[in-house]
Amino acid sequence: MRTWFITGGTPGGFGLAYAEAALEQGDQVAVTVRRPDELREWAAGHGDRVLVLPLDVTDAEQVRTAVGAAEERFGGIDVLVNNAGRGWYGSVEGAAEETIRRTFDLNLFAVVEVLRAVLPGMRRRGSGWIVMMSSLAGLVGVPGFGYYSAAKFALEGLSETLRQEVEPFGVRVLVVEPGSFRTKAYAGFQDEPVRETVDAYLGLVEGIRTTFADQDGKQPGDPERGVRAVLSAMNAPEPPRRIVLGGAAYDAAVTMHENALVELRAHETLSRGADF
Repeated sequence: MRTWFITGGTPGGFGLAYAEAALEQGDQVAVTVRRPDELREWAAGHGDRVLVLPLDVTDAEQVRTAVGAAEERFGGIDVLVNNAGRGWYGSVEGAAEETIRRTFDLNLFAVVEVLRAVLPGMRRRGSGWIVMMSSLAGLVGVPGFGYYSAAKFALEGLSETLRQEVEPFGVRVLVVEPGSFRTKAYAGFQDEPVRETVDAYLGLVEGIRTTFADQDGKQPGDPERGVRAVLSAMNAPEPPRRIVLGGAAYDAAVTMHENALVELRAHETLSRGADF
């Protein structure tokens, strides 16, 4: 029986899908959420195998308290799913300062806090899995979501280094890059005010808000099937370092990598010519 620590367990999202998949295979889970009352009824049906913890992942003290509570209850954490996160729209030039900072606070710095709280226990036991919920936006820049893309790009780089550092201790790292999935992440866009500070980008930003609101409930990705794909990757004889989720996301990722390779090779002479 493995113990999972999952951030961002809001109903209707990837976090709860991970929890249910883990429970189905006989594991136990600690699920964190800002409003734990939302999971009270769900948790009651699973008895002692579920621990719901209140957590704002941007609060370092709360992070340490939640991780400590999970370790005390279950004896250790075997799988960390860094799932909490979201994006706010705005142009690179005109996004409000508050939007920029909270984007990085939630999608990058909070991830670091959770990692640094969980890793000591994994190192001591000599095993563990870290599942980093990135995004297709961590591979392909998305206009209007430049700072979300930047935070996810940073998460990708962090994960590449982390993987090499923790591998000697028996800890594995898997980066997950979903495309458009039918979660509640899109639900709030319609009512969210536009805080763009440069009028030249208002059309772009308002168009993005309308598009996301219109797509709510129509996204092609199924979170349950996506999580099952992640578990299959983790259980593979040679687990991948990353997995893209969703058909359209897969096509976009392949196109990006193929185009990047063509461009890289086209300028090989310039690259090599920079050496002494």
